[in-house]
Amino acid sequence: MASTPPGQRRMQILQALAEMLEQPKGEKITTAALARKLEFSEAALYRHFASKAQMFEGLIEFIESSVFGLINRIAERQSDGLAQARDIVGMLLNFASQNPGMTRVLTGDALVNEDERLQLRMNQFHDRVELALKQALRLAVTEGQAHEADVQARAGMLVSFVIGRWHRYAKSGFKNNPAQDAALQIALLLPYVEDER
Repeated sequence: MASTPPGQRRMQILQALAEMLEQPKGEKITTAALARKLEFSEAALYRHFASKAQMFEGLIEFIESSVFGLINRIAERQSDGLAQARDIVGMLLNFASQNPGMTRVLTGDALVNEDERLQLRMNQFHDRVELALKQALRLAVTEGQAHEADVQARAGMLVSFVIGRWHRYAKSGFKNNPAQDAALQIALLLPYVEDER
């Protein structure tokens, strides 16, 4: 019987970790519990990851590549700045609803009592999301749909809205879908063309 390729085994470990993070009680995840879930030894985990922090870094890398890949696609296909901002916020809410375990990483809940650099990395992630929203809103300024003076405050408000919806989702045991009523809420947060001209 052929052995599982190393890259595939790493993915299995990350998927199992993400599934464990989906548990509403949100108990601290240990490498022993993760190994039990995967039905192999802790030593086998450490052949693929040097530490639990490295496992969380693997999840963060997945989140970053997925989210920023989608943001780039939105920017490429959507030339309207306000529409870009709306699509980015909607995508962030949908990403969380489709990946409940990852939501606990996005909010930092899963990173409590873990290596401090993991939370710093998530803070940088939030900053990069805010930067993408600022770029979309600056495009809206050039189109006469927004005011430059509002860009920073509006981008910060949008990020706070998204993080708040993520927290509410995680704290509800993944019952309050962050994407529910998102279109209406996003429309309330972003100006309409008629309002700004």
